[in-house]
Amino acid sequence: MGKAYSSDQLVQRRTSPSSTSGWDSAELHIPLDILEEIFLNLPAHLVVCVCRLVCRQWKDVADSDSFWRERCRREGYHARESTKGPSNWRLFYFMCKKRRNLIKNPRGEEEFHGWRIIRNGGDGWRVEKPMAPHPNTDVQTNFVTSFSMCTKSQLIDLEKEGYSQAFMDEFQPHIRISDWYAPRCDCDYNISVKLLRVNKDVVQEFSPDTIRLPERENDRWKQMIHVFKDYGPGVRYVYFEHGGKDRVFWAGWYGIRLTETCVELCPALDT
Repeated sequence: MGKAYSSDQLVQRRTSPSSTSGWDSAELHIPLDILEEIFLNLPAHLVVCVCRLVCRQWKDVADSDSFWRERCRREGYHARESTKGPSNWRLFYFMCKKRRNLIKNPRGEEEFHGWRIIRNGGDGWRVEKPMAPHPNTDVQTNFVTSFSMCTKSQLIDLEKEGYSQAFMDEFQPHIRISDWYAPRCDCDYNISVKLLRVNKDVVQEFSPDTIRLPERENDRWKQMIHVFKDYGPGVRYVYFEHGGKDRVFWAGWYGIRLTETCVELCPALDT
């Protein structure tokens, strides 16, 4: 029986020039099912950046759709259309791994970094500590508006965030937006999110009517959620804008409070 090696030893020996001559013909041939199982237990970036460069056999396994399909299955990344899988399972896998919040500074921990102030009415925008605990205990700051309309925005360039034009047009991943808001007194809350083409034409838009929150709902955090889907090819940007004001016109910051804003691309089926 030949000598047994761990997956780390296999990678090290096969990628070390000084050790290549030490492999005999029996050791060079690893059954494909065993090799695939070893790769499935290695970090994905190591499979792509190291293992596939070792030899043709390793490259074939690392590049195979069956390998990445199995990796997706084991990690719970399921295609939305079960009858039609992705044309590129490796790309699908890594795009699922990239899922994250694309909004910069969503809680105001960095003051207004990343945001463009559009309207700064009354005494303007401010960042403060939450008056009431947020459902997410990590949230320790929020934005707050004043007695005249305050709005701010972010424009997300999807290609700069790593989502290529080819990926967006083929996969058309769901785009999920969410925003947490709470009143301090009688308040207005506004939100508008648009999917844009390269020339900034609107593909789809979510702009509900102004939400009016009475004082009796003071300190109650609510979440606005919307999911864009079936929007077709051509989406290159996401434009996010929100804000509001208080309706009693008190000096200071008694308007709507906003935090934990999120825009994320969701290629896989949520389970």
